[in-house]
Amino acid sequence: MSTLTPAATRKSGQARSTSLTSRATGSLRRGKSRMDPTRNNTAAGLAAWLLALLFAAPVMWMILTSFHSETDAATNPPSIAANLTLDAYREFFGETSGVSPWPSLINSATASILSTVLVLVLAIPAAYALSIRPVKKWTDVMFFFLSTKMMPVVAAILPLYLFARTVGALDNIWFLILMYTSMNLPIAVWMMRSFLAEVPVEMLEAAQIDGAGLLLTLRKVVAPVAMPGIAATALICFIFSWNELLLARVLTGVVAGTAPVFLTGFVSGQGLFLAKVCAAAVVISLPVLFAGFAAQDKLVQGLSLGAVK
Repeated sequence: MSTLTPAATRKSGQARSTSLTSRATGSLRRGKSRMDPTRNNTAAGLAAWLLALLFAAPVMWMILTSFHSETDAATNPPSIAANLTLDAYREFFGETSGVSPWPSLINSATASILSTVLVLVLAIPAAYALSIRPVKKWTDVMFFFLSTKMMPVVAAILPLYLFARTVGALDNIWFLILMYTSMNLPIAVWMMRSFLAEVPVEMLEAAQIDGAGLLLTLRKVVAPVAMPGIAATALICFIFSWNELLLARVLTGVVAGTAPVFLTGFVSGQGLFLAKVCAAAVVISLPVLFAGFAAQDKLVQGLSLGAVK
């Protein structure tokens, strides 16, 4: 049976402690490398840029195609280095065809803006009643609003057309505004209810103590607090109205035709039209892009409101 001297025992203990220390240091270094926030942020940033480029690539291709001639735009494979020209934009603005897009753009702006204003006027009091001062069986009311979006628009287009023809509302911008208002009102009520639910009840109670009525409370207390949510709701309703095609295609004609309907007029069964369609799509998309950039801060706050408790 072998025996160890005290010196050998001390050396063995020191070796074991050194080995454990090196292992612990290595594991800590590996843990730090795995949990390095700078490296994780860099990877997340690169992934976000790749996704952004992936989503932006079709839009950039559409913009590039709009500056090509019809012959170059129709080549297969596409000609990236083709000569740039403004012929498609001249065609869109009627320099060669004589057909101006401004009446259609004005109709789209009128229908989108007025319907969005009407939606907010109706949705804010409804959301106030469903969130801050909840009515009885408010969940059933919310489900009813949601159920109105379950039926496809194409299933109701024939009754709407027959009704508009009976009352003489075909090719009427005001009937289209009414349709856009009814189309966007359910989703606006759903969004505004979640936004108004974040308004502190103490502020409303203080307004009541000061003698403020319902309209004054909505205008002076609720609206400033929920402004990011109102901006997000307004922008989404504006986008839905601006991009809507089916109702405008069926219910309008020459007088009340909107910008998407005008865009589809460039698609023909004969000849080349790809560059003109891309140019029209770029021009028609600009108002929505400008509105999004103008309300960017409010939009981000509104869409993230209530996400973190």
